[in-house]
Amino acid sequence: MTTSPAGERFQTGAEKYAAYLETPEGRLRTDLAFANVQEFLQSQAGHSLNALDIGGGTGAVAVRLARLGLHVTLVEPSREMLDIAGRASKQASVEGKIALKHGDANQLQNLFDAHSFDVILCHNVLEYVDDANAVLRNFARLMRDSSSVLSVLVRNRAGEVLKSAILGGDLEDAEKNLTAESVKENLYGGRSRLFSRDALLASLKAASLEAIALRGVRSVSDYLPAKVNRNHDYDRIFELERELGRRADFAAVARYIHCLARCVNIGEARG
Repeated sequence: MTTSPAGERFQTGAEKYAAYLETPEGRLRTDLAFANVQEFLQSQAGHSLNALDIGGGTGAVAVRLARLGLHVTLVEPSREMLDIAGRASKQASVEGKIALKHGDANQLQNLFDAHSFDVILCHNVLEYVDDANAVLRNFARLMRDSSSVLSVLVRNRAGEVLKSAILGGDLEDAEKNLTAESVKENLYGGRSRLFSRDALLASLKAASLEAIALRGVRSVSDYLPAKVNRNHDYDRIFELERELGRRADFAAVARYIHCLARCVNIGEARG
């Protein structure tokens, strides 16, 4: 299995990414998004669900899904991360519910049959793929029926503007990010595509997908003063972020846009 150019930057540095997920920022990104997804899984309780976790990294979310009883296929371009995910699944005693597959989002049309999954997670992946719209069309093709759920988490343009202005104190950079298509990605280098709410919704619609919920992830936590202990007060910050993420005015400026979507025309998507 070859890896597309967009996935090559993630071939190494798995331990660095795993360490990031243990920081308050990394934990919040994972925990808030998973809490949003779990809300929509409750309506399908009792069913045996097949989930696809694209760019699932070290398996942090896949393990949680498996613990809920889902059968998870984790697709990841980095073999280092797949190794960590394999160890994590064994440690959690859910290895029988998680299948690890080497590949990336640009190869979906060659990896799976149509209408194979009840739940698809694409968290912080569309920022790096060659053609985000093509990936979304493939997700629609892979969704089993109209009750299947797609979870998309992407970097929010408005959040990048605030980050530059508030954290960086860089007004020039903030001004550029108002219209920039991408920004420099700090953890791995290279560029990360930016999304606005309207642009994401338009791309979903073009792929026969319809948003059923829009949430913000990390609306204020990145800007808390140093006197707030992010580890000690983690639970309190999490609950505040959960509430803010549900409110459209705060979600609009969050660091990440989280969209839950369903396919509105399964027959057309399968074709």
